[in-house]
Amino acid sequence: MPSFDVVSKIDQHEVDNARNQASKEIAQRYDFKGTDTTVEQTEEGIVIRSNSEGRLDAARDVLESKMVRRQVSLKSLDPQQAQQAGGQMWRQLIKLKEGVSKEKAKEIVKAIKDSKLKVQASIQGDSVRVSGKKRDDLQSAIALLKEQDFDLPLQYVNFRD
Repeated sequence: MPSFDVVSKIDQHEVDNARNQASKEIAQRYDFKGTDTTVEQTEEGIVIRSNSEGRLDAARDVLESKMVRRQVSLKSLDPQQAQQAGGQMWRQLIKLKEGVSKEKAKEIVKAIKDSKLKVQASIQGDSVRVSGKKRDDLQSAIALLKEQDFDLPLQYVNFRD
């Protein structure tokens, strides 16, 4: 029986490249001189530090533009609230969303079932498996999911006949 998986993955290599490019641009730009602005990767996500909230926003814009150029969806970024980090320094954490959460998976399954397509959807950990008898039904399911916005960058992988 033909099937495919709906997943939400981030290419970590492209995220690292975008972060490195953003760091280089921030180091070279005149408007960031003397602001101690840094962009670094931690276990939690990407941390931006600067000496003012305005520079923090500008650095995040630079990072987001580099992510777009590297074809990393901005839906996979989850910017947290900017906080003062002591003295005049500001800090902002940007978490990276990867995998389909249980709630989003339930929304995807519900959307497929409400569409009355002749396919079955089941939750498989952090992905959703969609299977059906005909390949055309599966392609219709992919088209249906692409039309809707689940606030996640979805990929359709593991297509089997």
